[in-house]
Amino acid sequence: MEKLSRNIEDYPEGIVLPIDKPYRWTSADVIRKVKYAAVRHFGKKNLKVGHAGTLDPLATGILLVCIGPATRLQRSRKRYLAGVSFGATTPSYDLEKPIDREYSVDGVSEESVRAALKTFLGEQDQVAPLFSAKSVDGVRVYETARKLFKQGLPVEDTGILQANRITIYDINLVGFSPDGPCAKMGVIAHESAQNDRSVCENGGICTQTPFVDDGKGRIRVADISGYHLPTAMIDMECSKGTYIRALARDLGEAFGSGAFLSSLRRTGNGGYTISDAITLDEALQLLSAEA
Repeated sequence: MEKLSRNIEDYPEGIVLPIDKPYRWTSADVIRKVKYAAVRHFGKKNLKVGHAGTLDPLATGILLVCIGPATRLQRSRKRYLAGVSFGATTPSYDLEKPIDREYSVDGVSEESVRAALKTFLGEQDQVAPLFSAKSVDGVRVYETARKLFKQGLPVEDTGILQANRITIYDINLVGFSPDGPCAKMGVIAHESAQNDRSVCENGGICTQTPFVDDGKGRIRVADISGYHLPTAMIDMECSKGTYIRALARDLGEAFGSGAFLSSLRRTGNGGYTISDAITLDEALQLLSAEA
């Protein structure tokens, strides 16, 4: 990409930057960083900067950052590569919170997971996680969830959230490891865009999640390095408003084994694929204030 013009009027339809969101960054972190650079670049303080679909902090992949009129852009279909680990649950349905319960994994196999995924195709009702930005009576439900978690109480939905209608257009099992993600973890975010699915020499599935919190970020990561949980890698396309963490929860409930999202990468959003994505640093270079 060439550096952007300094005149925002040269972009009457706005600007869309397909950024590969860094791991452990919130979507809001990325927007703040880009907005600061864009305001300096275009010399316009009231510049609108937003995104077309948030990504959880522990997810990577395409975050469409929209500048100017493009903030009205809405992308409906999204594609993901998700790692779902069976045999345990976490309050947040991902690794932002540690494992709170363990279950038997009898019946969880490559064949049974492949068959179960077929039942999730099509329109369905889905209840979002309590650890989400959904609002009830003007209050973000994650605030309620955090209070329950701090008090040591079960973080469970007791009718707080209403189910939303979503659609899963396509869902396929692309890898399965009975002993969990392999020890030689591969960070997908730093791999070639054409090599999003990584398989280690021992046949185990690699995900983009380094399971140990290094203490460098405000987004913590639960350490599950001592667990050996069956893990499925799932490629799926779904509608706007679909929570992949909730899908992991529902898969676990279908098996009676519990499950959580151990990795997530968005590989498509609207007409953009991961091969179109640029790094945050590259996006900031496009918006450097120098002429």
